[in-house]
Amino acid sequence: MKYGLIGEKLSHSYSCEIHALIASYDYELKPLAKDEVAHFLQERDFCAINVTIPYKEVVIPYLDVISDEARAIGAVNTVVNKDGKLFGYNTDYYGIIALFEKANIDPSGKDALVLGTGGTAKTASAVLRALGAKSVSKVSRSKKDGAIDYDEARERKDTQIIFNATPVGMYPSDEQQPIDLRYFDNLEGVLHAIYHPLCTNLTLQAKDRGAKAIGGLYMLVAQAVYASRLFLGKDISDVRKDEIESVYEKILAQKQNVVLVGMPSSGKSTIGKRVARILEREFVDTDSEIEKKIEMPIADFFAKYGEAEFRKTESETVNEVSKKSAAVIATGGGAVLDQNNVNALKRNGKIVFLDRKLQDLVATKSRPLSSNTDDLKKLYEKRYPVYSACADVKIVNDASVNKAAYAIAKEFEK
Repeated sequence: MKYGLIGEKLSHSYSCEIHALIASYDYELKPLAKDEVAHFLQERDFCAINVTIPYKEVVIPYLDVISDEARAIGAVNTVVNKDGKLFGYNTDYYGIIALFEKANIDPSGKDALVLGTGGTAKTASAVLRALGAKSVSKVSRSKKDGAIDYDEARERKDTQIIFNATPVGMYPSDEQQPIDLRYFDNLEGVLHAIYHPLCTNLTLQAKDRGAKAIGGLYMLVAQAVYASRLFLGKDISDVRKDEIESVYEKILAQKQNVVLVGMPSSGKSTIGKRVARILEREFVDTDSEIEKKIEMPIADFFAKYGEAEFRKTESETVNEVSKKSAAVIATGGGAVLDQNNVNALKRNGKIVFLDRKLQDLVATKSRPLSSNTDDLKKLYEKRYPVYSACADVKIVNDASVNKAAYAIAKEFEK
């Protein structure tokens, strides 16, 4: 390996795709157990690497030279081999500064909590202090390194900025959340180091409470741009914001799920399959996935077990498929009636409301809640505001399948 990433678990990493957009070198993922790190570094059989959790502190004793920022922070995420000597840097520092700028969150004079005590938490704390935060407290269940615990953190009701530097909420445990934001009445901004899912439950709750919030993908891209400069022996001072933005927009568009919502017979499955072909992505239909689970048509399941039992199975299915990335997902007409389902779908996806006029919808016996025209009309009037409220994009389906499909695909092509 000449260039790449070392860490413990890397199957969810987007770094290969990001570096492919930045430079022309081959970038590889190399998962290592903790007892393998020393041998890997001592061999020095690489040109340059990034380092991710949990090794940002572990690598330090094996380096010959450490940058002032990395030494002061106590964490390294970039190692460059210069003629057999290993130089350590912390480009996460610049990535986190870029994240604050992207989110338009100014910590100057503010009280901040940093969740976690590892290398990323140390870096986030250093950035907050550099940007003028009034106070910075690290939070840990074990109260490690002078941190307060989560009970104490919840008492800091005047906290204005929270940075999550823990893996809580990261794929595949997307449903988890490190702290409940209802305790913080003055919350202004929430930032994450997590980038998969793209939007965690913590981020969603922050937005619901009117705070600015951003996930870790932008930070990941920004630090990679800076790291790439170091990989190639170039000056990091010439990194441009538009360069970071360009790579970020492309990766976000590639990784976001296309989530189609709308009325029964609005064309979600048909158009979704066409979108998947255009974008060359996997297509998933939640109703089809449900029928695989229940081993019978949905109408029969409704008749036998009732709507409540169906919704339970539907929620389980939505939660499973929402963990995917770069998929096209067609949902059942009632899936977004449950806010938990909406949150799950938004964690990795952009929700597209496929809007079709009532007179163009078709009542069928295979759809339990819209088997006749009157029921379909009532359902439309009840659900239309729900679709509109949860959607990030509305696409009117009033012409051909191709027209709607290409309009949707355009939203995800950068």
